[in-house]
Amino acid sequence: MKNTLILVSIVVLSSCSSTDNTKENQEEKVKVIAQDQLKLDLSQAERIVKLPLECINIEFPNKLNQVVGGDFDLKSPDELHPAFHGCFDWHSAVHGHWSLVRMAKTFPNLKDRDQILEGLSQHITKENIAGEVAYFSPKLSGNFERMYGWAWLLKLSEELHTWDDPEARELEATLQPLSDLIAGKVIDFLPKLHYPIRVGTHTNTAFAMTMIYDYAVTVGDSKLKAIVEVRAKDFYMSDLNCPLTWEPSGYDFLSPCLEEADIMRRVLSKGEFGKWLDTFLPDLKSADFELEPGIVADRKDGHLVHLDGLNYSRAWCLFGIAQTLPEYGHLIKIGNDHINYSLPDLTDGNYEGGHWLASFALLALSE
Repeated sequence: MKNTLILVSIVVLSSCSSTDNTKENQEEKVKVIAQDQLKLDLSQAERIVKLPLECINIEFPNKLNQVVGGDFDLKSPDELHPAFHGCFDWHSAVHGHWSLVRMAKTFPNLKDRDQILEGLSQHITKENIAGEVAYFSPKLSGNFERMYGWAWLLKLSEELHTWDDPEARELEATLQPLSDLIAGKVIDFLPKLHYPIRVGTHTNTAFAMTMIYDYAVTVGDSKLKAIVEVRAKDFYMSDLNCPLTWEPSGYDFLSPCLEEADIMRRVLSKGEFGKWLDTFLPDLKSADFELEPGIVADRKDGHLVHLDGLNYSRAWCLFGIAQTLPEYGHLIKIGNDHINYSLPDLTDGNYEGGHWLASFALLALSE
């Protein structure tokens, strides 16, 4: 499907004659033209790929987020997580691997492709994945990374599944025990979650369900797909007038309102989604709708730089709405503006954002 961008071009009508210098002629006229949304190209990929390619092997600094049950849990990151111990924390390591798969799959001529495949094959081994599965078994770590990290693990598995490459088939099969474990955990957990978590950070329920739903559809997991559909409708179907003007909070990298729309456009028919969105975010339909990108005051601050992630995630949500409902095509310009605010600083050398933002930029540019 060709995506369109509603770009506002100001045409000012003027005249040398003083008699033509009327208020009407001085008014700014709006002309609507069509243009593609921003896309990932090879040069961008060559620049961005260096972030996850280096990051997956950087063990320290590391935020383990573990519950320690005794001295036996006090191990190094690569002992606890033999496959996904880089990039500061487990979920960032997982979606760093996803970034490498996405770029190698999208750009077969990527000059770092061999290095990517080598890195993937060194990390995703039967022994390493068995170690990751074992970590989730003890009582204290059974809910580790619920559901943000779970969603990214299934996103990685989905990306491998859709890559027509012999090495991808082997990597997917190797990862499958962990994918199956995580899918089972989602099926067990979602019926127990009585209220969705509506925040702009890791525990946002709508974001996780979106990625999990895409995985379920892609691999044909009907049970997982059904539970996400049911719970999304339970959580969000009756929501009205989401307060988008309250966003963002200071550390957000997700939009609670837009992430909710992103899952609902998947689980509802086009007609149902259109009606739902009219009451959930009524202002979005106006061609005059505006949304300022999140302002990042200090990209060396690991929390403040979250707002770059917000700009990317807002963009992919806005693009998704416009793709589903063409009458919302004006949102694509807003998405592009969000990407253009953050993309120039993506490879600025600051590890605070560099260890994870490549994945968000890729999703925004290629979803």
